Amino acid sequence: MLHPTEAIIEGVLLGTFMFIACSVVVVFCHPESPVARTITKPLTRRFCIGILMGLTAIALIYSPLGQRSGAHMNPVPTLVFTLLGKVSWPDAIAYPAGQFLGGFLGVALARALVGPRVGHESVSYASTVPGAHGTVVAFLGELVIATLLMSMVLWMSNTAFAVPFTGIVAGCMVASFITLEAPLSGMSMNPARTLSSALWSRRFRGLWIYFTAPPLGMLLAAIGYVGIRGIDAVYCAKLQHPQDGPCLFHCNIDRMPGRLPAR
Repeated sequence: MLHPTEAIIEGVLLGTFMFIACSVVVVFCHPESPVARTITKPLTRRFCIGILMGLTAIALIYSPLGQRSGAHMNPVPTLVFTLLGKVSWPDAIAYPAGQFLGGFLGVALARALVGPRVGHESVSYASTVPGAHGTVVAFLGELVIATLLMSMVLWMSNTAFAVPFTGIVAGCMVASFITLEAPLSGMSMNPARTLSSALWSRRFRGLWIYFTAPPLGMLLAAIGYVGIRGIDAVYCAKLQHPQDGPCLFHCNIDRMPGRLPAR
């Protein structure tokens, strides 16, 4: 069954994330920014950007919209949860369509409201491209962080006492990856996020990495999880599942051991 409203929500969520990402990078990286002139160390800049984007991710995941759509904001988790039997194939097409379009429009909104500073070479529409160590290192960086993130999502979102904290840990991981891994690959884990920036910046170098490494990493995480706990221990596809309300993800979260029944 197709759920177009939730697919539109996914576009709104990723579009919001991309708008904030572009705006934050302007503040911390554009040479005319007072903040950029004050904070000159790249590691400190990445730490500040990471904190803000991690908080953004947390806010979107726990927002009413995020709780309704599941807050994937990324075609790769949608694909993985489809293969795990939680997402219908119509939604597996509609969700990525919403995510790609929403990401592109989020960057467009930043261009319209923030202005040409978003396109400056120091900002470049918050593009993610391989770093100085080359494409192989960028591929491995994306592979590792995607595997780590999806492993966390699967284990925490399917464990009763950890479910409420999944989004918080996801945001903390986003902040950590931006701080530490961004010099290797730009820290994407998300083909929609990378393409959204690339279409505006025309920086397509290494684009294949962001369409291959994140899916491979997240599929490896799913294989590992299912191999240990079994396919029946995948209860839903939401990062933050409300205690009650409808769910479109072939949900059986009420069967999760230790989960309180819906009111």
